[in-house]
Amino acid sequence: MLKKKVQQLAKKYLNQHISIRRHLHQYPELSFKEYQTCQFVKEKLEAWGIETQIMATTGVIGIIKGKNPSSKTLALRADMDALPIQEINAVNYKSQHDGIMHACGHDVHTTCLLGAAQILQELKEEWEGTIKLIFQPGEEQLPGGASVLIKEGVLHNPSPTAILGQHVEPLLEVGKIGVKAGLFMASADEIHVTIRGKGGHGARPHQCVDTILMAAQLIVQLQQLVSRNADPLMPTVLTFGKIFSEGGATNIIPDEVKILGTLRTFDETWRAAAHERLRKSAQLICESMGGTCNFEILKGYPFLKNNEHLTQLTRQQMEAYLGAENVIDLPARMGGEDFAFYSQQIPACFYRLGVQNPNGTGLHTPNFDIDERSLEVGVGLMAWLATQHKT
Repeated sequence: MLKKKVQQLAKKYLNQHISIRRHLHQYPELSFKEYQTCQFVKEKLEAWGIETQIMATTGVIGIIKGKNPSSKTLALRADMDALPIQEINAVNYKSQHDGIMHACGHDVHTTCLLGAAQILQELKEEWEGTIKLIFQPGEEQLPGGASVLIKEGVLHNPSPTAILGQHVEPLLEVGKIGVKAGLFMASADEIHVTIRGKGGHGARPHQCVDTILMAAQLIVQLQQLVSRNADPLMPTVLTFGKIFSEGGATNIIPDEVKILGTLRTFDETWRAAAHERLRKSAQLICESMGGTCNFEILKGYPFLKNNEHLTQLTRQQMEAYLGAENVIDLPARMGGEDFAFYSQQIPACFYRLGVQNPNGTGLHTPNFDIDERSLEVGVGLMAWLATQHKT
């Protein structure tokens, strides 16, 4: 009976939730600058009679109490920030903020949590416990809004015994949900390398200390270092995505070259060892060629691990709501997510919502969009999972 009520309300409010999503999509804000979004979310929750609190400057925390509220507490999380991307979609809800776009579906995440909150509040006499709503800033930028909220005490007063998070998946059809127990997403670190030598005319390399050659050697040798030292059974990715110097021409060796990259893995011990080996190797490579190297690693998000027991129970509840044929097994992936910070603190389950749009593309692209029918699924499922959570 409760499942049917949740499904009916998700259907009833779909047009309202589409309007919310389109508003959020039109007015995206960058990480830790979600001022309008914060106010919008706060006003919506309070209009539905939900208690709110502001944390981490632009984060919104809501509390919904069902029957016997002290019996258990579950947290539901949505991120709110957008990306520095210029949208090219020809839609009437196109971003109105130049150079900023919801290209990772955080407008959908926020809408789904708002919609779930609306339903949970309306049905609060029909489920037990307390639901903590976490509308989080800054997922797309270090140090990650999750880490800031945790430091400010978001996992206390009341303390949730578990947390669920939902993320759009453009490769899954609407009506499908993807989930994986155990290791799911990798740690993600940023690498910033500055190589210094002696620049000069490209026709007289003997008078220079060639930073371009040092950069080439460094990239090749560090890739070999990772491939020869990482456990073959432990996924590890070292990628350099940018190499550049100021000014220059085809016949000029620059004084300085910068390289940017990322390191990703699933093991904290190896992660720490890799940091040290990469740094020492880079410095030795450059010194052996007469130059110097400043090798900085910005430690990012940890690996995301879905609690086995919680994920098994959550999957059963997903199948009860959507049908077993609509709950898909996902592989581990090397992308990073700051939801991982929560998973390091309390049992967590992070799952994927099918939003496939024939006219859309992948995440972090300027023409990313969703099939908005997915909002009915995302809202209803999150509300249902909250009502069924067991301590």
